[in-house]
Amino acid sequence: MLTVDELRSLPKVALHDHLDGGLRPQTVIDHCAENGHELPTTDPEALGRWFFEAADSGSLVRYLEGFAHTCAAMQTREQLVRVAREFVLDQAADGVVHAEARWAPEQHLERGLTLREAVEAVRDGLAEGMAEAERDGRAIVATQLVTAMRHVETPTTEIAELAVEYRDDSVVGFDIAGAEHGFRPSRFQESFDLLRRHNAHFTIHAGEADGPESMWEAIQLCGAQRIGHGVRIVEDIEDLHGPRPRLGRLAAYVRDQQIPLEVCPTSNTQTGIAATIAEHPVGRLAELGFNVTIHCDNRLMSGTSLSREFALLSEAFGWGLAEVEKATVAAMRAAFLHHDEREALVEGIIRPAYRAARRGETA
Repeated sequence: MLTVDELRSLPKVALHDHLDGGLRPQTVIDHCAENGHELPTTDPEALGRWFFEAADSGSLVRYLEGFAHTCAAMQTREQLVRVAREFVLDQAADGVVHAEARWAPEQHLERGLTLREAVEAVRDGLAEGMAEAERDGRAIVATQLVTAMRHVETPTTEIAELAVEYRDDSVVGFDIAGAEHGFRPSRFQESFDLLRRHNAHFTIHAGEADGPESMWEAIQLCGAQRIGHGVRIVEDIEDLHGPRPRLGRLAAYVRDQQIPLEVCPTSNTQTGIAATIAEHPVGRLAELGFNVTIHCDNRLMSGTSLSREFALLSEAFGWGLAEVEKATVAAMRAAFLHHDEREALVEGIIRPAYRAARRGETA
């Protein structure tokens, strides 16, 4: 069984990590004090526990309250720069070599920032973090994914246009996030059409709070290149744990096309996909050949790290170095970077590190 410490030393790739779900508790305290926003507690350790317990409570009201506090701590240029910088440093400390920070610029305008100023603040924070991490000997590539909130009354293409405008300036893609059930991806069809006309990248949350139908829309109507979560694809598989599982048309298409699934195990236990990690469908999906990648979703709310997620999968499903490497390479090749940049990280950093780890394991 692989431990968190062992995994922390290995290169990993974070594609599904919400910027407003991974703040340091002390940063939330500092920024909310500046903004006059009241918190449940101003003790960092206690606040960290509060966020986890709220997310783990089974109460949607309490779960969403956590994001109200973190968004309240991200309302000025200086605050966004610090949060983005710390995002990079925390990822690098966990052995992550590539990270996409996804966030919704429209939620960070309460103190006068424009959408563009917000994006540029995160860009500058990511750059500061990368430079500092490299000085410390932990090179990391960090980019941002801008998201639109899917439950707005009238969807617009504003955030998709922002993704296109800043596509060569740290923004690598687009997503829609927020309430999934009742707010199907096709509501943002104009945004996805615009992105495809500009050859731009996008992923879509689907198959978590809503079923396989939401994945069908995201893939076949909207053209998603990756699916955020996607674990409810198991509802289109008969006899999932039997000797001869039967894949429905959609499940077979997702597997055959090797559409990357951005799976977030601990987060999924908090939102009811599975009661425990051992009962999570990710192990079986990987066995069946789906293109499974592993992520944290919200590190603060889930009290987790990418090393911890892999350690949990190692404990639950017996994943060793081979399985962790496979999921990591899959994530790197699904990243919204140019092909040569992805392959440079795969062949120059990821594979050599796992080869060295296997030699040590054998010895």
